Amino acid sequence: MTKPAPTVSQNTWEFLRDAMITPTGFREYDARWKYPDDINLPGITALGLGLGTQMHRRGIEPVIAVGNDYRDYSLSIKNALMLGLMQAGIHVKDIGPALSPMAYFAQFHLDAPAVAMVTASHNPNGWTGVKMGFERPLTHGPDEMNELRDIVLNGEGEARDGGKYEFIHGVREAYLDDLVGDFKMTRKLKVVCATGNGTASAFAPELFKRLGVEVVDSHNQLDYTFPNYNPNPEAMEMLHDMSGSVKASGADFALGFDGDGDRCGVVDDEGEEIFADKVGVIMARDLAKIYPGATFVADVKSTGLYASDPELQKYDIKADYWKTGHSHMKRRVKEIGALAGFEKSGHYFLAEPIGRGYDCGMRVAVEICKLMDRNPDMSMSDLRRALPRTWATPTMSPYAADTEKYDILERLVEKLVAKHDAGEQIGGRAIKEVVTVNGARVILDNGAWGLVRASSNTPNLVVVCESPTSEEEMRAIFKDIDDVIRTEPGVGEYDQTI
Repeated sequence: MTKPAPTVSQNTWEFLRDAMITPTGFREYDARWKYPDDINLPGITALGLGLGTQMHRRGIEPVIAVGNDYRDYSLSIKNALMLGLMQAGIHVKDIGPALSPMAYFAQFHLDAPAVAMVTASHNPNGWTGVKMGFERPLTHGPDEMNELRDIVLNGEGEARDGGKYEFIHGVREAYLDDLVGDFKMTRKLKVVCATGNGTASAFAPELFKRLGVEVVDSHNQLDYTFPNYNPNPEAMEMLHDMSGSVKASGADFALGFDGDGDRCGVVDDEGEEIFADKVGVIMARDLAKIYPGATFVADVKSTGLYASDPELQKYDIKADYWKTGHSHMKRRVKEIGALAGFEKSGHYFLAEPIGRGYDCGMRVAVEICKLMDRNPDMSMSDLRRALPRTWATPTMSPYAADTEKYDILERLVEKLVAKHDAGEQIGGRAIKEVVTVNGARVILDNGAWGLVRASSNTPNLVVVCESPTSEEEMRAIFKDIDDVIRTEPGVGEYDQTI
């Protein structure tokens, strides 16, 4: 295979013939591009040839399950990807339109050694990408992504005989059967099901009905134009809309799902948006009673309650803070034998005997319903209020170009570590330590903290702050962290702020 060109002009002969791939689309744990600005269909085929070549190099049996999310161009992307995989001599098992966790499930259900899911995840229309993995339930991390990038960009993809295409029927039904099992609610629940017209619209309403839950529909018609909002349960726009639906319907809570269904957001019966890390603590408290002594992994954007909550300590729960990112978290949960992993973005990784270790918004929905069934006298707001009070910002993302963000972050980490070494304060508090496993998590002497890291999927930094004391302290921490960030001229405006 010849090397792809970084750019080829659209509406040219070459654009329909030559592979074009922007190198920055190979990220830490996903491949993601703007289409067709940063990658064309021949480029996607080159990606498939490269992925198939990577499978052969690693000794992976040449069989792969492939799915696509519900966007108007995702089928074209998937067809181009499958063409490249078949060129590489891979047996492609096409599971049709799918959620990312349905594709991960297909690896187990079909005993497929590899998976490739065409999705832009929660990114808005105009984006595409591929989530892929070899070792169940894991997906590509930095090592695998770097290897794949080099194979593709260096033109090392090898064509082989033996490629085969097969369409597999019935995976969606098997996935739903696996999620529900023989469980039925014993208490009445009325739940707002919010899918933002994304792929989860074809799954979540039916899932709730199978559980015996009354469904209040919220944008549950499949519509790949996303006429109401981009399905992203970390975005306040979606959470506010879910809150309005709860108040209007008198529902017990709302559950919202992102564009490929691997994340879940929660709004309680009072219309309060509960950030996913706090939902994780609610779930951890419930699971701790069933599995005392368990280990839970939380990403560095998450609340400090996993380590400090007295209820979790009572059951000898161990907290492990790790790198943000679905591939990092899945790998960490498997490596240390954790019961579950919780990520502030709404990815939850429920391992055996609850789930299979991959992130699945539908599995989270089932487990939240089971949690409510085990606590028949508690409302979701009761469970929220039972947590120790903290004040946290939303996840905020100031612009930083993909080509610059990691260099910017490296300098910011140095500046924040220097503040600690010099005995300076953040938010009027002494800095206890700066954890640099993934950016800089600046931990203060009372357990408050502020984080800055680089987004792995978009041209942004990520900023989160939390205080166990007051909203004023949380705002003061953010101001001081932001003052450091503003020393970097390459950092732009926030997508949202406090």
